[in-house]
Amino acid sequence: MRNIKLIIEYDGKNFNGWQKQPDKLNIQGEIERAICEVTGDEKVNLIASGRTDAGVHSLGQTANFITNNDKIPIEKFALAINSKLKKSIVIKSAEEVDERFHSRYSVKSKTYKYVINNSETGTAIYRALEYHVPQKLNVEEMKKAIKHFIGEHDFKGFKASGTSSKSSVRTIYDADVTKDGERIVISLTGSGFLYNMVRIIAGTLVDVGLGKIEEKSIPEIIESKDRKRAGKTLPPHGLYLVKVEY
Repeated sequence: MRNIKLIIEYDGKNFNGWQKQPDKLNIQGEIERAICEVTGDEKVNLIASGRTDAGVHSLGQTANFITNNDKIPIEKFALAINSKLKKSIVIKSAEEVDERFHSRYSVKSKTYKYVINNSETGTAIYRALEYHVPQKLNVEEMKKAIKHFIGEHDFKGFKASGTSSKSSVRTIYDADVTKDGERIVISLTGSGFLYNMVRIIAGTLVDVGLGKIEEKSIPEIIESKDRKRAGKTLPPHGLYLVKVEY
């Protein structure tokens, strides 16, 4: 048996998220179908580092699967799978790894980014790839605010209801806000993230940028564990899973 690790890029616009669902277009199911065709009708279970929601994109999702196929050289695997996929999904690389490697349980950190278009008019071309905020955002205040999220905290106030996680304690290793022309990028690297956590943090930072929440009140909001005190959950189409570290 071979354990194959994939690095995957995808545009989530037309997909109902990563997870396989009957009668709904999903990323896991599309890649499993392509692998099946490539390996010769072999059914595989593709394990991702984590699920992404409908509309969320990836620059570096990691997933692995077990195959009995020993005929396809590892350097040909990515190209072979890509030939069977929609153009909105690309296998960036394929690597044969130790049998103990598990895309979800072996994760050390993940990096996400949230992209905001802060122009007055927005964009037609990239409208499904970034969130538009027409009001001028105070980026310097957002930069100061995001630093309060670094460290180990109970992020109960920054998770969506219905999450199945037993603990809401997570560690943020790095966090930053950068500006490139009309685009503002919120970046977070952490041990893991709760359901909608990045989108809620991004919504809170937008409120800071709009002057609705004071930068200095972020530690108190985190400590309160009160979802109502944080910002709104921003839409999925501005969110990207950038990379996963093992």
